[in-house]
Amino acid sequence: MSIRTELERFPLIAVAKKIKKANALVPQNRQWMLYVSVLILADAIMTTLAFWLAYYFRFEVLIQYFDANAVVSFDTYRFFLYSMPFLWLVIFAINGLYVKDNLLGGTREYSMVFRSATEGFLLIVIAGFLGPTLIFARGWLLMTWVFTFLFVAMARFWLRRIVYVLRRHGFFLTPAVIVGANQEGRWLAEQLLRWDTSGLHLVGFVDKKTPVTFPLFHDLVSLGSVDQLGEIIEKYDVGEVILASSAFSTRDYLLEIFRKYGVSDKVNIRMSSGLYEILTTGLSVNEFAYVPLVYVNKVRLTGVDNVIKFALDYVLALASLIVLSPFLALIAVLVKTSSPGPVFHKRLVMGLNGRQFHALKFRTMVVNGDEVLKQHPELKDELARNHKLKRDPRITRIGAFLRKFSLDELPQLFNVLRREMSLVGPRMISPEEVSMYKQFDMNLLTVLPGITGLWQVSGRSDISYEERVRLDMYYVRNWSIWLDLQLLYQTIPAVLKGRGAY
Repeated sequence: MSIRTELERFPLIAVAKKIKKANALVPQNRQWMLYVSVLILADAIMTTLAFWLAYYFRFEVLIQYFDANAVVSFDTYRFFLYSMPFLWLVIFAINGLYVKDNLLGGTREYSMVFRSATEGFLLIVIAGFLGPTLIFARGWLLMTWVFTFLFVAMARFWLRRIVYVLRRHGFFLTPAVIVGANQEGRWLAEQLLRWDTSGLHLVGFVDKKTPVTFPLFHDLVSLGSVDQLGEIIEKYDVGEVILASSAFSTRDYLLEIFRKYGVSDKVNIRMSSGLYEILTTGLSVNEFAYVPLVYVNKVRLTGVDNVIKFALDYVLALASLIVLSPFLALIAVLVKTSSPGPVFHKRLVMGLNGRQFHALKFRTMVVNGDEVLKQHPELKDELARNHKLKRDPRITRIGAFLRKFSLDELPQLFNVLRREMSLVGPRMISPEEVSMYKQFDMNLLTVLPGITGLWQVSGRSDISYEERVRLDMYYVRNWSIWLDLQLLYQTIPAVLKGRGAY
């Protein structure tokens, strides 16, 4: 069997062949041109619908709740109803909402839609302030803003789903290779394989130290050496080359790759910093005496981001405590009467910048838990490995119920109000667990720990400890207000299912 034939039997390489056929049918640049054209049309329809629907609700459905003398003449709004949707499209374009790298992945696109809708809203406000003849109702303006964001985001959500279906047939996928099969290269592969919304399809590794077809990570194999990179790009129609910088002993190889392929229109060259798995707080480049220097931010959230997260935490935590106070009182009574001991359990954990505090929980164990555990020495290894037991003899009957639906964690809302925790964040860890995070510990402590987070909605205790660490690191790197809202929404079904809760 020839090397070429042997390579083609690997599933990821077979998919690359499917992508090449799809690109032959409709070239990839045309695929994206078509998608952007559909996006522009959808955005135009949704923004127009938002303006008209806001007008209908304000002056038809809800007119009885407003001042009867308010200006309702259609002529007053004609200019906005016919011209503003096109201005919105210009704002979308300026903010990069039709740029390939900003589409089809994560919550960033929705964040950009919200920002653009807000900028359009502010433009109308400024126009009304500067133009005394432009008089319009505030209710209409607010509804226009809300409807624009909701309708455009909804349209883009469903268009994404269509693209995800097309990706199964090889469309809207870009074949990619990782140059360097060391620890960093394999870590990059693991991340890209886990989060498939990037639109990158990994074909394999380019590595000078391993023979062709040598299995390196999951279904990924070595495709050849760096000297054969040009042939590999041509053979698999590669559009993205990702360089694991720590795999290069000298920068000469890196410079040679950039010199050969950095100016090519057919392939993009991207390079990992080599510190990505360690630094998550963000980097910025500043010039000193015309020398660009990289600055490492000390904390993950700063400025407006920090204010927005604090406001979301405080408002939702306070509202939840007010609404749930009778329910919390009932749980407290059940805990107190079910077994001797206090109502609350205080756990010493690590917070922002390593500051220690006591996280509150309803007590779910018997007070003599250590003595009970000594009677089960076979559980010692499991507890040391996961810091949890699947069948814990120390848990009370009411405690098992509270844990199943995460009700024991509700008192942590008080920790949120005290700015010791956040509603969403990485999981809490005790001082003893810090060593298990190894090089990641510095990053975990750059944000507040959360009541819920990625690991809670991904299976909770059913996933391995290493996987929890990876999920926490992903959250720290990719925080946005939209990710927080998404995780809060996903927490509800995750809690109701009770999977992985023990």
